[in-house]
Amino acid sequence: MINKSALITGASGGLGADLARQLAGRGYDVVLVARSVEPMESLADEIRRNHGVTATLLPTDLSIAGSAKVLAERLAAEGIEPDLLVNNAGFGLSEPFLDHDPERLRMMLQLNIVSLTELTHFIGRDMRRRGRGHILLVASVAGYMPDPLLAAYGASKAYVLSLGVALNVELAPQVGVTVLSPGYMETGFSAASGFKASPSLRRGALKSDDVAKIGLDALFAGRSSVVAGRINAFGALATRLISRHALARQVFRISGGGQK
Repeated sequence: MINKSALITGASGGLGADLARQLAGRGYDVVLVARSVEPMESLADEIRRNHGVTATLLPTDLSIAGSAKVLAERLAAEGIEPDLLVNNAGFGLSEPFLDHDPERLRMMLQLNIVSLTELTHFIGRDMRRRGRGHILLVASVAGYMPDPLLAAYGASKAYVLSLGVALNVELAPQVGVTVLSPGYMETGFSAASGFKASPSLRRGALKSDDVAKIGLDALFAGRSSVVAGRINAFGALATRLISRHALARQVFRISGGGQK
């Protein structure tokens, strides 16, 4: 029997690595995509050893314009037709918006929005042609609210949330689409973004392997979206009860931005 295959972006560590491990544990051959090669090689060796499935590396920097198209062409050239796509790659910028380095801002938006959209489009079209497939888009609880000091990052994740929920309806029943929105996790996000988590936020952090399971369970159950963790889910729901401007001011105060 030929295994199904799953392509996971951002698979060099953190949530992406745990999603790859768990998909391998469910019998999927995995295609690992990230910029950093060495961590993916270690993950691929671990997956082959522990699960007996194929692990293929396709190093790609999806923050570069046109990279999703190049990746899709490499998949076609190697005869790889993913049955499942996990669009997990992304990073954030945590500081006043006008202080962002313009090139880093462009790279973040390219990765979080443009490459994610293009890869979903390229691979989604193949899934529709074959009449089956699953797509998991990784957003964030930041996508549920305006986020002063994370303004562009939060807006990029709001885009992912809106896109995924719409595609869940548009592509059903042939292609299942689910949006996973984690809260704070102890991964490399803080170091990359400059985000400093409060002690209370750290105490409530979920492990990335737990978040991966929540996302995959929701995907295979056909849910349009899932927020990982009860506290995060309550917070996302509560954002509907307050105006967006009032919510932005409250988030700004909590983040320390309102302090002189």
